[in-house]
Amino acid sequence: MTAAAPAGAPRHTVDAFHRGRFWLVQPADAGHRAGMDAMMLAAAIPTDFAGLVADFGAGAGAAGLAVVSRCEGARATLVERSPEMATFAEASLAHPANQHLSDRVTVLRADVTLTGRARSAAGLPDKQFGFVIMNPPFNAGEDRATPDALRREAHVMEDGLFEAWVRSAAAVVKPRGGIAIIARPESLAVILDALAGRFGNTEIVPVHPRADQAAIRIVVRGLLGARGKLTLRPPLVLHDASTKGLLPLADAIANGTATLFGD
Repeated sequence: MTAAAPAGAPRHTVDAFHRGRFWLVQPADAGHRAGMDAMMLAAAIPTDFAGLVADFGAGAGAAGLAVVSRCEGARATLVERSPEMATFAEASLAHPANQHLSDRVTVLRADVTLTGRARSAAGLPDKQFGFVIMNPPFNAGEDRATPDALRREAHVMEDGLFEAWVRSAAAVVKPRGGIAIIARPESLAVILDALAGRFGNTEIVPVHPRADQAAIRIVVRGLLGARGKLTLRPPLVLHDASTKGLLPLADAIANGTATLFGD
């Protein structure tokens, strides 16, 4: 499927997600291209969630759109700092195949690291959201260096990033509201530090490419103000040794028919 990108936008593709239940207009050669990470992040939201979710660092909008695609009572605000990527998110919402979802999704051009009145003035007032999801840039500066500035902004972590993003999430979610984060396993310690004193009942799902290989991602979920213990849940394994495609549960998560935490 093709669609016209906004004037001056980079070359783009239009890609089906959730077996065609929504489509994403995203850059072909620059910036961040969404895939399984966004689908796993969206799958951290309980199916019966009914309320407003903020997708921090939304890019072209994959995770937020995946939430509203699966959760009939959900609405989403796609929060994106990059003007170029926000333009792609707006193009995704304008795509005719997304008309059935577009009245439940908005794009907000804002920097999630803003604080206090500046954050509220940017469109992120306190205690507005039932859930915040985030797929922040989690590559170290020396990892996967790229000459593309838009892609580097989407992938390379700034100092203090998790602390700043989680701090904002704690401000904008309602009491007992949720947070979900996808990241690399090596970021776990700094994520738990950022959650401490803010979010509890923390659950972690490690994601393994195969059962005999180390985890390549973690998905962390918690509730604002909760004080329950940390739980390490069973892993999600994407592939087995004899199959090129995804295993059944991973495939269901990728296509919006299952959740990562079983709810």
